[in-house]
Amino acid sequence: MEEHQHVRKGVMAAHDGMIAPPRKMFRKKKSVLPDLNVMVNGIVKGSVKELAKAITFIESNADDHYKYGQDLLQKLLPYTGNAIRIGITGVPGAGKSTFIESFGMRLCDAGHRVAVLTIDPSSSISGGSILGDKTRMEQLAKHPNAFIRPSPSGGTLGGVHRKTRETLALCEAAGFDVILIETVGVGQSEFIVRSMVDFFMLLALTGAGDELQGMKKGIMEMVDAVVVNKADGTNKSLAEKTKREYNQILHFLQPATKGWESKAYTCSALKNEGIDTIWTMMKEFRDVTEKSGVLIERRRYQTKEWLHTLIMEKLKNHFYRHPYVKEQIGQLEQDAMNGDIPPSQAAEQLFKQVYGTE
Repeated sequence: MEEHQHVRKGVMAAHDGMIAPPRKMFRKKKSVLPDLNVMVNGIVKGSVKELAKAITFIESNADDHYKYGQDLLQKLLPYTGNAIRIGITGVPGAGKSTFIESFGMRLCDAGHRVAVLTIDPSSSISGGSILGDKTRMEQLAKHPNAFIRPSPSGGTLGGVHRKTRETLALCEAAGFDVILIETVGVGQSEFIVRSMVDFFMLLALTGAGDELQGMKKGIMEMVDAVVVNKADGTNKSLAEKTKREYNQILHFLQPATKGWESKAYTCSALKNEGIDTIWTMMKEFRDVTEKSGVLIERRRYQTKEWLHTLIMEKLKNHFYRHPYVKEQIGQLEQDAMNGDIPPSQAAEQLFKQVYGTE
């Protein structure tokens, strides 16, 4: 029986010399930025949604986002400066998140609008952060008068994100009258947060004793108050003892703020005890520094620090984006690690090519 053969029609393709049919290329859509005036009006009216969007633009490294964020900040500057800025630091386990939630809830219930800027440490290996502060402040996160924004430190020294100052200004423009900045924790360069807040507070644990000997003098010289947390139950008497020890140290140190005597206090964030006393003390601080002119002078100095921080960041970005640096730095790193060239000479070579100087 004769077999019938059927030949199927071929498909045109480039691999066999035929011309391939045109394919639709995937092109990423160009991002359309929100109308600047609409965004400004939304933030000024207190829209948390618009505020969150604006902060995302401020934190972005994309060129178009950066420019948009700076234009937005320029328009919002007249609406900033009306909040009390409070920095809170302390060793891990001191109960910073618990304190902020208790303190924030107290203020929100009293009619204040509270913005909390929390900084999570970024991994030096992966660069990632957990950003779990909202889960640790579940009640406060749900309050209509509160806004919590976690940000990665991104390796920035001082325990604050590089855009914390800009974020702070945006929150003020949105009508938040109390700004709380929770830093990564006590560290050698924690002083950076001091340069952006009015009031700087150290949250401490009981049983200080030997720990006080190891406390960095630099931190103690910068604080406007020390608050000993977890002063409840059987721990209460120990907390009072710790408070007295801190007061003895503070008495012999130069005050962090001219015209203000830094003191130690106790509280129990878990039981909401002592929170009102701390807020009353902070309001007194604000009154004293406003009347003396210290607050205005501090804000002026902080603006200068902000300027120099941005200059340093811009110089760093410009340097590492230079074509010669991108091309040569890998080899120079290897040469330096192999001992073929001193690191100082490698740096001089790069600077000479980028700036024409050593």
